[in-house]
Amino acid sequence: MKLEKELVAASSVPLVLSILLEGDSYGYAIIQRVKELSGGKIEWTDGMLYPVLHWLERLGHVKARWEVAESGRRRKYYRITSQGRARLAEEREQWQAVNSTLEGIWRALSIPGLANHAASASPLPEEA
Repeated sequence: MKLEKELVAASSVPLVLSILLEGDSYGYAIIQRVKELSGGKIEWTDGMLYPVLHWLERLGHVKARWEVAESGRRRKYYRITSQGRARLAEEREQWQAVNSTLEGIWRALSIPGLANHAASASPLPEEA
């Protein structure tokens, strides 16, 4: 299953902020963490991630710093700020509202395979 580009884009802010809530991180590690958490269903590129990070930095939701890795390579590390934590709380409420609405409608429609309770699933009425 490939996720729609718009859904991946819409979820980028809460995903980045949630990952940074685990601890400071750099671009490649964030990309790998998203892939890991999604079971490989979401695969970001640098071109998708860095504009989000730069935008979050401009908004004050993340702060960046340069560090030299053991390999001698410079990496830009990002950390979530208190503003970013507040934004994440808002994002979480919004995603929970969307999720519960979808779950509710699917349960009410009793669409097989969509509702969490397969036992309550019944065929849709035929159209007239």
